[in-house]
Amino acid sequence: MSELEGQTVVIVGGSSGMGLGAAQVAAKAGASVIIASHSQEKMDAAISKIDGIKGIQVDILNEQSIQQLFEQVGQLNHLFVTAAPGSRGEFLKQSINDARKYMDGKFWGSYTCAYYAAAKISQGSITFLSGGLSRRPEIGSSMVTASQAATEGLAKALAVELAPIRVNTIIPGAIDTEMWDFLSEEEREKFRQQAAEVPARRIGQAEDIGKAAVFLMTNSFITGTVIEVNGGQFLI
Repeated sequence: MSELEGQTVVIVGGSSGMGLGAAQVAAKAGASVIIASHSQEKMDAAISKIDGIKGIQVDILNEQSIQQLFEQVGQLNHLFVTAAPGSRGEFLKQSINDARKYMDGKFWGSYTCAYYAAAKISQGSITFLSGGLSRRPEIGSSMVTASQAATEGLAKALAVELAPIRVNTIIPGAIDTEMWDFLSEEEREKFRQQAAEVPARRIGQAEDIGKAAVFLMTNSFITGTVIEVNGGQFLI
């Protein structure tokens, strides 16, 4: 693969999980990959796994930090934002501050990254990561659902406003990453089995999201689109 040869890809949240999966696929496609994360420790671990990638610390909740990130990066071709600090909680039990933190991280973090990256993108793309709760809300997901839906709406609006920069969104299904490490091994295996009940008959891997992200980076006729990478989850 060499579709991204000579191009610079920035992945915010690229030190672990789906972001790391995207970094691995983009690097294999020939890109110069820069991952950005709040955790230097996670970035160091990621850099040790992938030859040639670079890491820059960023606080997705801090505008100045994001601005400095893209000043340091300079010109780029593609931006993929996966970071989402904060946690879900039931509407009447979660504090307003905790709810706002998730919106600040997911929606405003994506917004701010796009804001400071757009002027530095040459013939490229911006991709956001959403989630299935924007389609099927659950109890305790009110702010997560709202943030994901808002991010998808932002991508469509920016696809029009920032053209010819292309802007898209990926909705992942159940992906087997370290985000589930809080489960016991028995619980994790049960989760994998349940997740594999989708039509694809398997749980998703970080690489699946990475391949979708690189597809959106390399197909110059796709913009304003939401791609579901979930093994057919919404069909059942």
